[in-house]
Amino acid sequence: MNGRTLALIALSITALIYGITFTIAKEVMPKHILPYGFIVVRIGGAAVFFWITSLFIKQQKIEREDYKRIAVAAFFGVCLNMLTFFKGLSYTTPISASAIMVTAPILVLIFSSILIKEKIVPIKILGVIIGLIGAVILIIYGNTSSKHGSNVVLGNFLVFINAASYGLYLVLVKKLINKYNPIIFVRWLYLFGFIMVLPFGFTELINIDFYTMDTSVYLKIGYVVFFSTCITYLFNLFALTTLKPTTVSVFIYLQPVLATMFALFRGSDSLNVVKVIATLLIFLGVALVTKQVPKTTNK
Repeated sequence: MNGRTLALIALSITALIYGITFTIAKEVMPKHILPYGFIVVRIGGAAVFFWITSLFIKQQKIEREDYKRIAVAAFFGVCLNMLTFFKGLSYTTPISASAIMVTAPILVLIFSSILIKEKIVPIKILGVIIGLIGAVILIIYGNTSSKHGSNVVLGNFLVFINAASYGLYLVLVKKLINKYNPIIFVRWLYLFGFIMVLPFGFTELINIDFYTMDTSVYLKIGYVVFFSTCITYLFNLFALTTLKPTTVSVFIYLQPVLATMFALFRGSDSLNVVKVIATLLIFLGVALVTKQVPKTTNK
């Protein structure tokens, strides 16, 4: 089995984990843990895991100038990414959130064109426009009821910012993960990320009443910390060593399908016409953005 196949398998497992995460995290917050407090638990737990794991592999020195790049990647890939995702998910619904996350490949294309000068052909520009129209419709009109989300418009907007942050992170991190061992890199990524999010979540963290939580809540927290954070980030970094950022981001398409199935199964969300239409527009936009365009040659 070659490296590309392994990378694709890793991304498929990541999509499955993330698809379940939307509902699992929603069941924990804000009832048991407020969003920012949950983020501190998540990132702190992952940082401890990665630093302990790094003790068992060959050490590698990080070049001084790369610490700044890792800090920037931590801001977009950990801090802003998770702050907006968890806060947004606490307001909106699992299905809406997962659908908006599908805009990440579109945003990756935009950032790639700006930062690494990747050429955008007209059909991809059309895809960007259609996908963003779908996202805007879902953000503004994708409400269901107060039962499933307390402030769906704000929640959807925050999840969109999360998708943009994640897309920028994929572009920024490409060069770094080709240079360092993924475990060595990610331990610093999460240490910087933990320092950044701690001021936001410290008050909510110390107010968590762990004694009133039953076993199921602890298991859900453990799932988010270990599977949704540690495993998915390692699998994404592994995939990025072989695949392009745009290819990695394409696997986010699976998330709304899996998230919808799991959310409907758990009864934590419902479908409506606006969600379906907006999601189809997003998928159409993403399909155009990722469409293979034959290269032209000058004769």
